[in-house]
Amino acid sequence: MTSHRKWHEFTKPQTLAKAFARRIAGVLTDAIEARGKALLAVSGGTTPVHLFEMLSEAEIDWPKVTITLVDERFVPPSSPRSNEGLVRADLLRGKAAAANFACLYHAAPTVEEGAKKAEAALASLPYPFDFVVLGMGPDGHTASFFPDDPDLARPLDLSGKRIVLPVHAQSAGEPRLTFSLPKLIGARHLALHIEGIDKKKTLQKALGDGQLLPIRAVFDAAKEPVDIYWAPKPGEKD
Repeated sequence: MTSHRKWHEFTKPQTLAKAFARRIAGVLTDAIEARGKALLAVSGGTTPVHLFEMLSEAEIDWPKVTITLVDERFVPPSSPRSNEGLVRADLLRGKAAAANFACLYHAAPTVEEGAKKAEAALASLPYPFDFVVLGMGPDGHTASFFPDDPDLARPLDLSGKRIVLPVHAQSAGEPRLTFSLPKLIGARHLALHIEGIDKKKTLQKALGDGQLLPIRAVFDAAKEPVDIYWAPKPGEKD
């Protein structure tokens, strides 16, 4: 274990979600008290559903919170593959319905044009992020940093100035939009949320001396320790 990772292990996803939601709510509340506003970036997929449900009922001054996505598929919110659609259904409800949402997807002829529109729309957000919640795929990708992206070096470039970048990776299924690594690691609090024994093993491999997977770039570049929230899937035994 290095100074750039801190494990938080739980016996089941629901227990993890409750504790993680409490942590995020505390950080957002502190940010509002200190600066009058808070900025949160979350990930899509099925893993954060319980977290979103818990967080949506947290006692936060939600009108002062802006939520955006770490990354997005280049599909409209009506698509079942849209991360925005998932966030609107599972997080922007209950008390959290009063939060502001800053989308990554903007209709455009190409994902490159969509990324430019997203960058223009998101440039005025109150950076740095107060909290960034990352996920990780079984291939070790995080955000939309995919191992098979032929242009992977671009979003991972720590000297890069872009906020949002287009992604073309065969394993991604369709073009994507992603916040750049510099923007994500600039967050005041950065955490990785994963579930399942297989993903735990993938992360341990990535953080070891084996193949350099995209998730490793986050830990290597992070300025502060990255919190890892992990629980086994139902029925698994670690």
